Parts: sequence; C-alpha cells; structure tokens
Amino acid sequence: MHIEAVLFDFGGVISTSPFEAFTRYEQEHSLPDGFLRMVNSANPHANAWAKLERCEIDLESFDQIFAQESEALGHRVDGFEVLGLLSGDLRPEMVQVVHRCAEEMKVALLTNNVMGSMKDPQLSDLLSVFDVVVESSVVGFRKPELQFYEYACEQLAVPPHNAVFLDDLGINLKPARAMGMRTIKVTDPGVAIDELQSMVGFALR
Repeated sequence: MHIEAVLFDFGGVISTSPFEAFTRYEQEHSLPDGFLRMVNSANPHANAWAKLERCEIDLESFDQIFAQESEALGHRVDGFEVLGLLSGDLRPEMVQVVHRCAEEMKVALLTNNVMGSMKDPQLSDLLSVFDVVVESSVVGFRKPELQFYEYACEQLAVPPHNAVFLDDLGINLKPARAMGMRTIKVTDPGVAIDELQSMVGFALR
C-alpha cells in the first residue's frame, strides 16, 4: 500500500493534549477525575462542545450551555474557564515530522477547534507547511463525523487507502480506519513517530 499523504490531528499530536490541563484544573477545583471529559462525552454530537466546534453557537452561548451541562452532571463549570485550558505547547519532534513528511508527500491538518484558534501568529509558519488544513469551526462538521475525513481526502486528491491519519483519540481514528486509512493512535509521540516511519518508508528523525 503506497502512502501518498499523512494527516495529523493538532491537540494531542502536534501539540500537547488539553487533557493534561483538564486534569490540573480538576485537581485544583476538587472535581472528580475525568469530569471535564465526561461533560464533553455526554451527548457528544449535540452538546455545547460539538456545537462550538461546528461554529453553530458563539462563545457566550457556549459559556452558558457548558455551565448548564456540567451542573446537570453535578458540578458547575463555566465554559470560558474550559476554553482557557485548550492551548498546549508544540512538540518540536512532531513539528519536525510534519516538515519531513511535507518534503516527500502531501500533508494535512485535521482539527476540531474553536473559530480563530489557528490565527495565532506563532502557528503561521507551521500551518504554511500543510497542503490542506481542515478546521471543524470553518467547514461546519467535525471528527468523528465521516464527512470530515471525506472532505480532507477530497481536498488532498488522495484516496483514503493511500493515507495515514494520526490522532490521540481512538473514537476519531475509527471512521478513518473504516474508510481504508492507516491509523496511528498517539499516546507516546516517540512510539508514534517510529510507527509512522515504518509506514512511509523514510527517516523522520
């Protein structure tokens, strides 16, 4: 199987996972472990988080709806506080992998995000490397919706079976794999890089 494109998730792959910040917040505010992820996973395709990532609601509405959803699960958390936890740090080794892949094949960024989050000037050089950038807040659909992956492949002009997708969430990898993509779940970046290297057939370090 010839690989023509590598598709990267952003948070948890190219940057550190926001889940690390979620855990710190939960500890600091005496919330149950995993509470914020529990709120996000309740009614996952129609909750405040999903609607914000599809740009169906504005930030003020998200703040209010998330607070209501979290309160219904036992602990009120304002949405604005959660948004403040989303920014992670770039992983230099993964940025290098993006550049290296871009020298040999097409590369794409697939991210569920909030409108404007990719406008950070510090990201401009990195974003310019990608042939295609698919943001949920721009296209109006999100992972794990099948349309998200179909759109990315159409924009790349690469069939799914000639693509590799890296994400830190299994739920986001499942539809890609069902389409025929090779997938890599990123838990340890070093292990993921080794796995990708074996798939693409050239050095990434």
